[in-house]
Amino acid sequence: MKIAQVMRSRAREAATLESLYQLFEEGKYEEAEAGARALAEESGSRRRRSRALAVGWHAKAIATAAACAHGRRAQVLDELESLTAELSGMAGPGRVLLLGIRTNRMLVLNDVGRHSEAEAEGLDILRGLTRLKHLTPVWHLEVSVLDNLVDALCGQARYEEAEAIARGNLPRAEGTTLAALHCGLVRTLNGQERYDEALTEAHRFTPRWDRGQSGNLGIATAVALNGLGRRSEADAKIREALNECERFLHPDHPRFREARTLLTRITTDDPLAPTAEETTR
Repeated sequence: MKIAQVMRSRAREAATLESLYQLFEEGKYEEAEAGARALAEESGSRRRRSRALAVGWHAKAIATAAACAHGRRAQVLDELESLTAELSGMAGPGRVLLLGIRTNRMLVLNDVGRHSEAEAEGLDILRGLTRLKHLTPVWHLEVSVLDNLVDALCGQARYEEAEAIARGNLPRAEGTTLAALHCGLVRTLNGQERYDEALTEAHRFTPRWDRGQSGNLGIATAVALNGLGRRSEADAKIREALNECERFLHPDHPRFREARTLLTRITTDDPLAPTAEETTR
């Protein structure tokens, strides 16, 4: 293949990956995943293996991230672990891709109740990011890991530790991670039965809408309202959150189970708040 053809091919691949990242950022998860899987399959059939492998890995990273955001998390756990094994030898700035994949694996571990494993994974990822800070900006990924760490600690009923992490990192969070950490802080307060403070924090500001966060703050707000005995308001809020989940998330998203469990407790007048496991995302 001539050099000019190679350069054009690489430019097309870079443009395709960029467009797939854009679809993901816009919350078009189904399109992003479908396009990424098509690109990964195309790359796997090429003879120029080193370049094809790199493109394929980035495409699979987008595909699995989209699946996680949409809610099909447990379904891609094996794929995330396979990718982690394939990329384990990467070094330098390219290692950020591996750590991003491991961050999504951490998210799934929380969802399936493996909170201590998720915590250990998160701490190891943070150590890896520390070694990369002098090579490339990594703070966005670092905040995402810390958000997952909040969930891992909540899943182990270590709410005070989780609260400290959420509060300490909210000022530097942006976009999706800002919304997620804000909700995480509300959950840590709920876990400590500090429902007045949780409700105040939930109402403190409205994060920018993000499809992947659908229903999340609404569920945490409903927990606080229920804890305060304001059942009619809690009922309305959890139904609103469940409707949002139904509109924007895959039916396998764990948020559905959490919302329906809370709705049942509210409507049956059960005073128990959700357990630590149920209050993770």
